[in-house]
Amino acid sequence: MADFLLVHGSCHGAWCWRDVIPALSARAHTVRAIDLPGSGNDQTPVANVTLERCQDAILDAIRPDTILVGHSWGGYPISAAAEAAPSTVRALIYLCAYVPISGLSMVEMRKRAPRQPLVHAIERSDDELSYTVADDQIEPLFYHDCTSETIAYAKAHLRPQAVRPQATPLVVTDRFANVPKHYIRCSDDRTIPPEYQQTMTADWPQDHVHVMDSSHSPFFAHPQTLTELLCDIERHL
Repeated sequence: MADFLLVHGSCHGAWCWRDVIPALSARAHTVRAIDLPGSGNDQTPVANVTLERCQDAILDAIRPDTILVGHSWGGYPISAAAEAAPSTVRALIYLCAYVPISGLSMVEMRKRAPRQPLVHAIERSDDELSYTVADDQIEPLFYHDCTSETIAYAKAHLRPQAVRPQATPLVVTDRFANVPKHYIRCSDDRTIPPEYQQTMTADWPQDHVHVMDSSHSPFFAHPQTLTELLCDIERHL
């Protein structure tokens, strides 16, 4: 039995794991999902959301020997948590997520991608502290292979994403480097280009990189397949 802590991506919350949590629980694992500051049901004002606070939210929820799963932007705070407390993290699993290069922010990482699918879909708030995704771009970018019920559910729960934590550079050292890592690349991802996901893991061991034929939201589109893959990764840690 393993302990999984699931960490969402931009504009999402713990709610996005609704189908994966019971599937993992049914396989006798303990599993939890959290809202990062300013996301989901967390009421932290966007002006007060920092990368450090996101890191601390994970550290507050972690248990000894926890497997951290980070989706998309969630790759950054799980990496920060592993850098801060590597002995408590059994492994990091990046789900079509950004793997930090030390000294770069997530925004800087995104700009290194060969394509920028989000650029024309992002709508900044008047105060420049947060952003949302244009309504007509939500489905094609995030959920093109999901059911209409799922898309409606997700749209009702999406919230503005704080800019500051994503624009904050993250420095990682051997503390982070020595934590076991696996990556799940989504081959039909229209948010983070699949070829960029491949670039981020080009020097990883082959058996630590896995591929799903999925959009950017495999937790909705293919929850059972994702669950089976997470369990298989855990068995081989």
